[in-house]
Amino acid sequence: MDHQGQFRCAAGQLGIPDDEISRFSRHLRLSIRLSGGSGGPPVGQFGGVPRLPVGVPWPSAGHSPLPFVFSVDCGALPRVDGFDLPSDGTLLFFLDHEEDHLDDGGGERSYARVLYVQAGTDTVAAEPPGPGCVGEEYAVGATLLAELPPWFEADEDADEGEDDRSPFQEQLARDLERDIPHLDRLRALAHDLWPADEGLASARIGGYVDDEVITSIAEQTLAGLEQAGDIVIPMAKWYSHVEKEKHRLTSEWMALASFPAADDFYYGSFVIRHDDLAAARVDKALSVTEFTE
Repeated sequence: MDHQGQFRCAAGQLGIPDDEISRFSRHLRLSIRLSGGSGGPPVGQFGGVPRLPVGVPWPSAGHSPLPFVFSVDCGALPRVDGFDLPSDGTLLFFLDHEEDHLDDGGGERSYARVLYVQAGTDTVAAEPPGPGCVGEEYAVGATLLAELPPWFEADEDADEGEDDRSPFQEQLARDLERDIPHLDRLRALAHDLWPADEGLASARIGGYVDDEVITSIAEQTLAGLEQAGDIVIPMAKWYSHVEKEKHRLTSEWMALASFPAADDFYYGSFVIRHDDLAAARVDKALSVTEFTE
């Protein structure tokens, strides 16, 4: 479905000018919400035993097998503008959340893995290599959710007069309000068309990268440039440079999958560049596991 076209048509019927709709649409993304009991046809499986290609071993970090989290059938997922998932085949997600949280990365992504199994590949139900590698099995359905950048919407839970936005984000918001007089109506329309479900979600596919994760990527990017001698950032200006780098990276990166870990104290995130996803290079996805307590 042409979701951008659907939104443009609905906004036009409200009498909102085309130029405002276009400016707003550049920030609008749809994510796919996976949850059990959604009422729709199943599009994936949490827990249970994954189906791996014949001859492919269970993913591991050295001699430690990685727990299987979930799989999704790409062909059964709703198609979303700007989110170039493969048109068919299966994505499988493996994560040892405790070890991944402690791992400094080093670019190896040792404790997290995403596998793409092309349609038509001979697969077999894998034998779990050890305890703790599989969880309770249940099917999930899919619904769409409207997403906007974190700076786009003021925190409704903040006290009056308070705002978590940085000065850079505040300027972005002021520019947006100036350029889009009907901002509130467009924002409300997006959430009316693709509302948030009040139930608990098992995972989110696509959409914006979590703020903490994109911040980490921005800091690592700038630190790498400094180490290479390409830039020099005064300590007093570090935070403002990070904010600008986050804004730039937002158009380059997207969330591939994010989900609460089994014990609810950790939150797993797989993020990927747009061009890597379009080429089905899911092995390029980065994993960032956060401790939530």
